[in-house]
Amino acid sequence: MADQTTKLDVHAREAAHSRETRRLRRAGQVPGVLYGGGEDPVAFAVNARTLRHALAAKGAVLELTIDGRAGTPAVLKDAQRHPVRGELMHVDLLRVDLNVAIQAPVAIHLVGDESAPGIIEGGILEHVTRELTIEALPNEIPEFIEVDVSKMEMNATIQLSEITAPRGITFLDDPDATVLASITPPSVSTESDDEVETETQVVGEAAPADGDAEAGDDAEASGDDAAE
Repeated sequence: MADQTTKLDVHAREAAHSRETRRLRRAGQVPGVLYGGGEDPVAFAVNARTLRHALAAKGAVLELTIDGRAGTPAVLKDAQRHPVRGELMHVDLLRVDLNVAIQAPVAIHLVGDESAPGIIEGGILEHVTRELTIEALPNEIPEFIEVDVSKMEMNATIQLSEITAPRGITFLDDPDATVLASITPPSVSTESDDEVETETQVVGEAAPADGDAEAGDDAEASGDDAAE
């Protein structure tokens, strides 16, 4: 469980137009906004590297410090990335009350696939649903949820209804309609080697000889001359 917060120091900034935000990004800063909690939104800028490390750290809750003031618990609500380079372009942070449950997306990790009978038989494991929406206290939001697939047979599926939610967590997705993983047989070609060889021979026999091709060309040319 995410039982710790990650400190993140940022600097307040004036809400700016696109020219100013581009200048911030060139200086290695990422613009962002903190909102929610019944308070006014606060625009801020944070060092891009510092932000990356904070978001990659264990725990969903950030202890946000603006210009050295008292920390505010917040969670990442949205992040905009460059479509090509993948760099963070803008972040939205949401103030939270550590004693009030919130909704959040959490990744699913499949484990035990090496031991799954269906995989051993040559089946293909498909990770159908990669993220779940959960409800939990901010400090109880896990980094990910593990789903054991080690008992899956060929053609088997695992639905959310088969998974027990960790203590303090509520799954919000439809338990019967959410398929987490499946194992399917590998696709097999229906044509045998003999069929492929026979088809190749037939195609070869259907091709005209060089003489026939030349004769056809001559006849076509004569037809064109006659038409003229």
